Amino acid sequence: MKRIILPNGLTILYQYKDSKSIAIEIMVKVGSNYENDNERGIAHLIEHLLFEGTKKRSNGKEIANEIEKIGGDFNAFTSNYKTNYYVKVLNKHFGRAADVLSDILFDPLFRKKDFVREREVVLKEIDMIYDDPRFYQWVLFHNNLFKKHRCKYPSYGDKKILMNSSLDDVKKFYNSYYHPNNMVISIVGGVKNWEKIITKKFGDKQNKKTPHLKKIKEPLQIKNKTNKQKRNIRNTFLILGYKTVQRKHKDSYVLDIIQAVLGRGQSGKIFHELRGKKGLAYEVGTETVSGLDYGYFAIFASIKKKNILTAKKTILQELLNLNELTDQDLKDAKTYIEGSYYMDLEDNQKMANQLLFWEQQGDVHLINSYIRNIKKIQLRDIRRVIKKYFNHYTLCVIEGK
Repeated sequence: MKRIILPNGLTILYQYKDSKSIAIEIMVKVGSNYENDNERGIAHLIEHLLFEGTKKRSNGKEIANEIEKIGGDFNAFTSNYKTNYYVKVLNKHFGRAADVLSDILFDPLFRKKDFVREREVVLKEIDMIYDDPRFYQWVLFHNNLFKKHRCKYPSYGDKKILMNSSLDDVKKFYNSYYHPNNMVISIVGGVKNWEKIITKKFGDKQNKKTPHLKKIKEPLQIKNKTNKQKRNIRNTFLILGYKTVQRKHKDSYVLDIIQAVLGRGQSGKIFHELRGKKGLAYEVGTETVSGLDYGYFAIFASIKKKNILTAKKTILQELLNLNELTDQDLKDAKTYIEGSYYMDLEDNQKMANQLLFWEQQGDVHLINSYIRNIKKIQLRDIRRVIKKYFNHYTLCVIEGK
């Protein structure tokens, strides 16, 4: 893997892979956590607007056609700390892909008519999430789990705030963060002249100083917390979780092991107990997230209303049972993580995304040491982590009929 920084501050990561396709993904180091209380949703709205026209390509259809007519794939997403844009094409079209990305990132039109239309699209997206309890349960969970940290707010935004936003608000936010020194480009594939092409397309863009993100200290949870909401639906949705640690913390690897034990497909212990053995749920799983400065571990299930208490007791018991894991349980978790991790990296775009993730964590080379860190975990580490983090839970329930 090669890492270079252009004179204007743009960081480029290149990983050679012998394949017919190449992926380019650009990370702009800004997301919803950078928004103030009057801006929630602006980062996400900008992501939409950049696909709506440039001086070179006047509308969204022209932009999309540049990639789709050659069989390529492109998309974007906004999260707490970043907004990513990616294109995946055949190697011979690398120059075109780089040109499209440079064009939308640095030369958007930001027309009033596009702003009004795409704001409505984002509002509809938010409605869709709030209407679907499978998505909304996570909004409810984050908002109750975290007290001060900005990750308690959904990255797609707040409807009332977006309705009161203006095109000037969008331009101000864009001009504050969309600079080459606040971006990282990740390239995975087999193009020889990648450095020349990227330098030509991005090297002349000027850098600027970006605002500093103020860190927020999240308080410890000192007691259990429960939040229930009723809806006119048949299923009940339950999430039980805990605050944990950021990715750079050594315990984040232990939490990955715990997730592999409890939540790996149909052989995970939570799936086996809640669905396979007791028939309490259809959809069952776990999620561990280790971000830049926050983390959480959660178990979720869709159940019947009458089974809330039984499901909760089962989940808490399975967490206690982690203290009795065997050497074979630990070995199975490690081989599961190793297999799924390396198979994901076979996909050029997924690997490009992983390179950006580790770069934002502070060291892109950690992508190569992840499995080594997983293999170091011992049973005593699991018992220590359970005792340290799994004390006071947050339980969120969307209660059906």
